[in-house]
Amino acid sequence: MPNLPIRALRLLAAAFAFGAMTSPAAATDAKDCAPAAYRLPDGGVIDLAPSDPGTLRWRGLDGATGKLVAAGGDWISQFGWTGRPDGIHVRLDDCAAGRITFDGKIARRIALDVQDTAFTSHDTRLVGRLVLPPGKGPVPVVILLHGAEFDSARDTNSLQRLLPAAGIGAFVYDKRGTGASGDAYTQDYSLLADDAAAALAEARRLAGTRGGRFGFQGPSQGGWVAPLAATRTDIDFVIISFGLAVSVVDEDREAIAFQMGLKGYGPQVIAKAQEIGDAATRVFESGMTDGIAELDAVRARYRGEPWYKDVYGNYTHIILGMSAEDIRTKGAQFRFHTPFRYDPMPTLRAVTAPQLWALGGMDIDAPSAETARRLKTLIAAGQPITLALFPKAEHGMTEFEEAPDGTRLSTRYTPGYFRLLIDFAKGGALAGHYGDAVMTRPTGD
Repeated sequence: MPNLPIRALRLLAAAFAFGAMTSPAAATDAKDCAPAAYRLPDGGVIDLAPSDPGTLRWRGLDGATGKLVAAGGDWISQFGWTGRPDGIHVRLDDCAAGRITFDGKIARRIALDVQDTAFTSHDTRLVGRLVLPPGKGPVPVVILLHGAEFDSARDTNSLQRLLPAAGIGAFVYDKRGTGASGDAYTQDYSLLADDAAAALAEARRLAGTRGGRFGFQGPSQGGWVAPLAATRTDIDFVIISFGLAVSVVDEDREAIAFQMGLKGYGPQVIAKAQEIGDAATRVFESGMTDGIAELDAVRARYRGEPWYKDVYGNYTHIILGMSAEDIRTKGAQFRFHTPFRYDPMPTLRAVTAPQLWALGGMDIDAPSAETARRLKTLIAAGQPITLALFPKAEHGMTEFEEAPDGTRLSTRYTPGYFRLLIDFAKGGALAGHYGDAVMTRPTGD
């Protein structure tokens, strides 16, 4: 979820502990090999990083990805996140020498320039890392913002290696209240925007003469934060990945409508489902103190309907199954200072730097239709915005297959997405196409 995640969804930083490997040798290999980026003989890039305990995940710049499970002396790849073998075998015997064998080909570790650091924003210590590609010349640098996750971005964000492997610097940091950074977790967009501006200043300092163009990349919730930060500092470009140009409240309403529509429900049912969502919104906006009786009433009215089980939304589902008492006693954990009715449009109009928006047409968490419509109005008005709508992508820019019960199993990152980020950050002319993305380019581009 882009705005109010459940802590149980946290990707464990403990994935770096490989005690669950099938053998001590496999554990040693994994620690030697990941996290790191490797170059294939044909120039392709493979990023290798810890995943679930005892496993690794590889990612390619073409969007292909798989989970690696130790099996004897080999590691067996599973297709995307499906759990099915994809026929790719990986050997890690030569990690100490900077080599792995990927699908029968020797891949060599890319010697990235890594600098760990700490900086301050609003009297809070934040920890970060600058990763630069090999060489001495100036390169673009992307400051990687966050979604709503509680995880350490330094542990989990693979773009910190994928971008440098393609000639782009990356600055990654743990947002406040996560990882090794101080203070409490928050969804105060204004405060997070100031943190992003401080991260940019630190990235400039560390990069020195190697820093060329600097830009923000804001995924999901970061799509609200990055434009705010861009209005408070000097920036060369902004990239928004699966973000929104609507409010948090509108996101939940749109998510309910999109999800219910995909399940075949018509306008009348969708309106009733949104009525439930509106009641949940009042509870969230109050800090879990008011509107609970009204939520109980609307739940009682519709609980017997056959469609009730399919109401989800972006944050509505969090409290939909909770009793009134649980909401009062346990709801405090969801008080994140979220600006539920923040309207991002004035900020987007104020951003003068070129913006790239990469959206997924099948995003059920942050539906893209209204955001795309609003962005097109800004483009038509002369804003330097490029919109790329990947029709088969969901939240996270992954494609998926659907089980008979409607469950989605992600299979890969949508083709062209990583290449689009790289080309935009470099600042040259974009290619004619990126995968199957439908492109809307700035007026006169």
